[in-house]
Amino acid sequence: QVQLVESGGGSVQPGGSLRLSCAASGIIFSYYQMGWYRQAPGKQRDLVALITSGGWPNYATSAEGRFTISRDNAKNTVYLQMNSLKPEDTAVYYCNAHLGSAEYWGQGTQVTVSS
Repeated sequence: QVQLVESGGGSVQPGGSLRLSCAASGIIFSYYQMGWYRQAPGKQRDLVALITSGGWPNYATSAEGRFTISRDNAKNTVYLQMNSLKPEDTAVYYCNAHLGSAEYWGQGTQVTVSS
């Protein structure tokens, strides 16, 4: 059974930082492209960042320069370091694992940026 379990969300003031983690089980983690997506109320789910099985990162324009995605294959975990957070970063953040036709999602973790 595949599980992606996110953690690290919470409330933070503008300009603050959070580090999200996603622990995967039930998959050969190192084979999978891992990603972070987010969905704000009333909006579609959008890509934030992804990292290939080889460790190459890609970022949405909104995340470039502020967020860093990384992975630890020994721990089956992908991270999203978020700095300089803005109110518009408020959303539920979802972890994604993708390999060919196989795709899995976590349950999401809430990030709220507010003064």
